Amino acid sequence: MTTSSTTDAPRPTAAPRPAAAPRLRAARRPHRPGRPRRSILLTVLTGVVLLYSLVPLLWLVISATKTQQGLARSFGLWFDGDFALWSNITETFTYQDGVFGRWVLNTLLYVVVGAGGATLLAVLGGYALAKFDFAGKRAVFAVVIGAVAVPTTALAVPTFLLFSKIGLTDTPWAIILPSLISPFGLYLMWVFAAEAVPTELMEAARIDGASELRTFFQVALPLLAPGTVTVLLFTTVATWNNYFLPLIMLKDPDWYPLTLGLDAWNKQAATAGGEAVFNLVVTGSLLTIAPLIAAFLLLQKYWQSGLAAGSVKE
Repeated sequence: MTTSSTTDAPRPTAAPRPAAAPRLRAARRPHRPGRPRRSILLTVLTGVVLLYSLVPLLWLVISATKTQQGLARSFGLWFDGDFALWSNITETFTYQDGVFGRWVLNTLLYVVVGAGGATLLAVLGGYALAKFDFAGKRAVFAVVIGAVAVPTTALAVPTFLLFSKIGLTDTPWAIILPSLISPFGLYLMWVFAAEAVPTELMEAARIDGASELRTFFQVALPLLAPGTVTVLLFTTVATWNNYFLPLIMLKDPDWYPLTLGLDAWNKQAATAGGEAVFNLVVTGSLLTIAPLIAAFLLLQKYWQSGLAAGSVKE
């Protein structure tokens, strides 16, 4: 019996399947550096904040065009039949022998001397703290930060007790002197001056023979302009809207600021025999905020640059 040896032939292997082509994601649009990205949620939130800010202003403008009777019979966000804006403005300045004009002058006095002085002290102090080394600098920094954290209303009563001892209550100095101190403005100028004024530039001015005063006024002060305007706006708004301090310091209506004077007009309707002049209160409020709106619009570019300074490290 014969056997034949056979070799096992290799089994044919199945041809490999072609690999599935990778799924490509949809190409995203390249982000252009100069073009901000769009966000629907951020747009909606911005719109809500815009409405929250503009609706009270719109109500104030519309209400200032109404008479005392028109405020009660018409819808708040729409005009009445009688357009009484100009007559309301005239009556506001002539009511009670023109005391509103006196309140305007008082407020300007408190702002020019108080807010202007606070800005000057903040610029000088912030520049000195940022560019000069001296013993106790860390302690000064701690005091400034602590003063920023203390609300101004908490200091009103101690300030009244102090001023009553020295006989300054019911005088303009009771409003001006506390307004000269702005811890937040000092801290803001401190941080701003540290980044805005190069130390090398100051050293070059000193090498050329410039004194410290000349270096400050001719070299540092122009560079501090955005921060100065920012502090000036903050102190101006704080002094212009100051209500609680004049409330406890002043008794004579001739020294009232606008905030306290309009509040007195608003409250006289609740007194026995008092006359309701809500149309004059609304019109006076519109005239009160108009200078602040104009100041922010005119100084907007300096204010924005001052807030953004130091946010990018080069």
